[in-house]
Amino acid sequence: MAARVAPAVPDGLDVAALEAVAVDVARAAGRLVVDERPDDLGMSEKSSRTDVVTEMDQRSQELVLDLLAQRRPDDAAMGEEEGGRTGTSGVTWVVDPIDGTTNYLYSVPAYAVSVAAVVGDPAVPGAWRAVAGAVFNPATDELFHAHRGGGARLTARTGTTVLRVSTETDLALSLVGTGFGYAAATRARQARILVDLLPQVRDIRRAGSAALDLCAVACGRLDGYYESGLNVWDRAAGELVALEAGAVLGGLDGDVADRDLTWTAGPGLAPVFAGLVRDLTRTHLGGPAQG
Repeated sequence: MAARVAPAVPDGLDVAALEAVAVDVARAAGRLVVDERPDDLGMSEKSSRTDVVTEMDQRSQELVLDLLAQRRPDDAAMGEEEGGRTGTSGVTWVVDPIDGTTNYLYSVPAYAVSVAAVVGDPAVPGAWRAVAGAVFNPATDELFHAHRGGGARLTARTGTTVLRVSTETDLALSLVGTGFGYAAATRARQARILVDLLPQVRDIRRAGSAALDLCAVACGRLDGYYESGLNVWDRAAGELVALEAGAVLGGLDGDVADRDLTWTAGPGLAPVFAGLVRDLTRTHLGGPAQG
């Protein structure tokens, strides 16, 4: 399959300013989901009994969209939950109001607000490009952020650090992250991938947030990461952070991630890692990824 070419960044677009907006908005929504968390989260089911949305997912997204409308009224916006708007600027904000809702439900401190500014059409794989983004974990007060061409950074209580990916080249010594879908049949097939992959790597981690997994590759906490079934809001901001930290990223057939497969690793590990997870995904998942 020929490589798909993402749209160019428009001349004059201030991507550093977009990053600043993403940072402010992600922080505000992160504080909301922690500080105003109710005793009863008001859960409802989405695709299955294990795929849930809480009252705070919707409230977080509403806050993000309201703040973006104030700061960037001409931009479009889309998110995981209900709501969104069209725009005229050519910029679309892609939002996951709580990435890792199950962790949030159980008070596991690995969930995040993910906010990304993209150009192009985020509804079409390969037809968009993230230009700025922020992933904020309010439970740990860690903020991962980047803009295209500006590198990636982690801002935490101890200050701000420039991020670089792992230099690992040996698959057998690599720590790899992954995640699983919600449909039982899909999870069974993903488990078979894991069984075949595990003997070939140092170990596996499953944190429960795709956005944070991508950022973990960016800062070297993981050597590689792969997952099938991701949506654009799961990965837009984290993908940019990883790329700006020096990661290589791709999908099942080329250098564009999509629902069939997202993989990322440092450049020394990427060729062998990509080949392995692509082969295993084709073998065990077959057709297009499901939820």
